[in-house]
Amino acid sequence: MLIFGFLLLCSIEAKGEEANCSMIGNPEYPLLSKDGDIIIGGAFSIHSKIHLETPSFTEKPHRLMCTSLNLREFRFAQTMIFATEEINSKRNILPNISVGYQIFDSCGSTLASMRSSMALINGQELTAEQTCYGKTAVKAIIGESESSSTIVLSRATGPFQIPVISHFATCACLSNRKQFPSFFRTIPSDYYQSRALAQLVKHFGWTWVGAVRSDNDYGNNGMATFVEVAEREGVCIEYSEAILRTNSKEKIANVVEVMKKGTANVIVAFLAQGEMDVLLEEIIRQNVTGLQWVGSESWITAKYLATESVSKVLGGAIGFTISKSKIPGLKEFLLKVSPSQNPTNSLLREFWEMTFGCRLSPTISSKTEYEKFCDGSENLSNVSNAFTDVSELRISNNVYKAVYAIAIALHNTLACTTNGAHDNTTCGKKDLMVSNQVLHSLQNVNFTMASGERVFFDRNGDPTARYELVNWQKNGSGEISFITVGHYDASLLSEQQFVMNSINIFWAGDSHMKPNSVCSESCQPGFRPAVIKGRPACCFECLRCPSGEIRNTTDSAECIKCPLEYWSNENHSACILKKVEFLSFEENMGILLTAFSLTGVSLTIAVALVFYHFMDTPLIKASNTELSFLLLFSLMLCFLCSLTFIGQPSEWSCMLRHTAFGITFALCMSCVLARTFAVVMAFKATVPGTNVPQCSLPLQRISVFCCTLFQVIICTLWLTLAPPMPYKNFAHSTDKIILECDLGSAIGFWAVLGYIGLLAVLCFILAFMARKLPDNFNEAKFITFSMLIFCAVWVTFIPAYVSSPGKFTVAVEIFAILASSFGLFLCIFTPKCYIIILKPEKNTRKHIMGKALDKPQ
Repeated sequence: MLIFGFLLLCSIEAKGEEANCSMIGNPEYPLLSKDGDIIIGGAFSIHSKIHLETPSFTEKPHRLMCTSLNLREFRFAQTMIFATEEINSKRNILPNISVGYQIFDSCGSTLASMRSSMALINGQELTAEQTCYGKTAVKAIIGESESSSTIVLSRATGPFQIPVISHFATCACLSNRKQFPSFFRTIPSDYYQSRALAQLVKHFGWTWVGAVRSDNDYGNNGMATFVEVAEREGVCIEYSEAILRTNSKEKIANVVEVMKKGTANVIVAFLAQGEMDVLLEEIIRQNVTGLQWVGSESWITAKYLATESVSKVLGGAIGFTISKSKIPGLKEFLLKVSPSQNPTNSLLREFWEMTFGCRLSPTISSKTEYEKFCDGSENLSNVSNAFTDVSELRISNNVYKAVYAIAIALHNTLACTTNGAHDNTTCGKKDLMVSNQVLHSLQNVNFTMASGERVFFDRNGDPTARYELVNWQKNGSGEISFITVGHYDASLLSEQQFVMNSINIFWAGDSHMKPNSVCSESCQPGFRPAVIKGRPACCFECLRCPSGEIRNTTDSAECIKCPLEYWSNENHSACILKKVEFLSFEENMGILLTAFSLTGVSLTIAVALVFYHFMDTPLIKASNTELSFLLLFSLMLCFLCSLTFIGQPSEWSCMLRHTAFGITFALCMSCVLARTFAVVMAFKATVPGTNVPQCSLPLQRISVFCCTLFQVIICTLWLTLAPPMPYKNFAHSTDKIILECDLGSAIGFWAVLGYIGLLAVLCFILAFMARKLPDNFNEAKFITFSMLIFCAVWVTFIPAYVSSPGKFTVAVEIFAILASSFGLFLCIFTPKCYIIILKPEKNTRKHIMGKALDKPQ
């Protein structure tokens, strides 16, 4: 009922009262108007507040009255008039056609905007008791200054295809051609500004911000896009508050209290000027300072805000705005505005009285609070306010471009130069021109202003999004200046859209120190952020990276796993090469094993020299001199082959170590086998009554050669088909690389080892068979014992080899080689050396053969 009552566009209190088209603060009538051949409409928030009384339903509703003159919006309206007059003076645009205007006051209210829309669309005003006929319907409308009011205007004009060009409505929702088919604007959509603001916040490392917005289409849509993009950029919103200029003081105070209690040092304010005004009033009252403000284009360059009291709050503010421009002649035009232009126009009287703080005439009824009088001869040149200030012509330039865009569209429509014009019969006939023809022409305008700025609209009615990044800085005289410190151009590639200038930025409190606004400080290198349950992603605790992972940049969310051959350093801040592990000659284990190996070689050489020196003695002759020296040689090779297992594995060392081990041990076992067989045969042949052939020396040689040759064949096949090669083992240890020899073929390795085991078993069997030989000829016992040691060592070797980690695998193999070699060497040659050196009296033929000729008892 309330809205229906106010939608009655005229509520004439006295029957027969004339509709005054200059009635102050009444959205039902144009505040400024001029006749012409073609009329264009205008809607501006010339007043920022409305006086709305609740109807009593016992009397006629009172008029909707607007108060609080907005000098900035009044300048926009005068800029439209200036542009219209300028076009009328040009001969190349709409020659011989005059352009008139009707400018309405929407009062910053959607309700007043609806009334203005109806008046602009109909060309008449429907009232409760009469119909007031207007002179001419408008062909296009410029307005409004706020998104919500513009939405109301565009929804009303859309079905009638009356084009609307806004100079200040930035809501991205207005780009929807299905809902707003006749809407255009000369200011970029918030679709781009919201993204630019998110990139700006991310650029300065502010990941924890507060947000406050206008609770209307402008603020809600703009902030929603900002939050969406900011969260993708890793920025968290601590709080998001919404206000309206009509909210109670308690509501505004609560919002400021939230800002005071918040921990965010940066506030993103997506506010229209009206909401910014009421918010600043409360902030100044509560003395809230020290916050870094990031503003939208609505207020960031509002000169009237740049006062000393406000600068204590907003000093260092930063935000995006459209580019400023110069309009030649506008300053002079504005300075000529006075009540003398139209003495009956109440808006001009209100403006004059407000500007000079006086009452124009005591004879004219005025509700102003001013006591002194003025006569209208005062000079605006001596006044500095939002109306006369043309140093920051940004939105005014948008109004200027909008008027020219409409004029060009009208010109093209009448000249039929637009492709796809609806009806050529209207060419040059202004009275027959309809609004949808203007709409079609406006969609296709493309021209360049005198300033060099190109004007055109995309398919959604939007211009190219270009912004300047401005910063509130104090100049030498202590006044606030809006300094351009960067640019944003949505037409460029994404990585080139946002560019900072090399200009120092003043931050909150006019400081050169950039504020820090984070929920949690960035984790130090080596630590990763871990989200705290129930808190935003920007609030986290720092945990040490796991072993093998690093984090060396503050912008990475996770630890990075080091490459396969690298490992994390102690601080987990860098990947370093893993330690390469192999059994080297420099480490203690390698030195010890080398010493044992060389000791074995030395002892073998010493025994060989002893045997050589006592070669003609009976004991040496009885021990088969040739096989003894061959066995000593093979044992020396066994001791030496263990050295090939020490040191960094290479292609040649890997192939040499296993094959040398296999062949030398096969030679050793072949010699022991031939020696054992010879002992058994020799003893059998000396027993009376036996007919056993003796094992001749050529037969021993052939047996040793054949047994060794078979091992050589196995090794040759192994090296040919799948040779051992160096291998980096990453699986066994995570923090180091084990450099080892890959067997190539496990079958080849175990075949070599199995063949040696087979020879050892044969030796053991023969030696066991000869265990009851006479004491003086007891070499078989020592061979039996050596084979027991040999077999025990290698049987133990298998599980130890399989289970030993890293370089210990090689150490186990070397130990097995040395232990079995020492076992053979000590068991076979120690008794003989003992007799040769310490018991020479037993080194006689008689003693050696003494019991050999006796029969067993």
